[in-house]
Amino acid sequence: MAKTPNKTRASKKSAAKKTTSKKSASTIQLKWVRSAIATPMQHKKVVKGLGFTRLNQIIERPDTPAIRGMVAKVPHLVEIVRHEGA
Repeated sequence: MAKTPNKTRASKKSAAKKTTSKKSASTIQLKWVRSAIATPMQHKKVVKGLGFTRLNQIIERPDTPAIRGMVAKVPHLVEIVRHEGA
């Protein structure tokens, strides 16, 4: 098994950084409004996956279909406070 030279690895990393460093112009602010204590485990995982750590916390996330889908799974626990679009 041959090792790849460091130059190849570095160029792949820099190329990956360029594509992931693009910042989305539109964002949404989400607020965790209801406790997840008596909810199914999957709902708790979604709330944690969104990045919430405390009740009534407001966070800002990029407005992507993935985030919108997560919010759609737990609309009784999370609400969209503000949408900032480009």
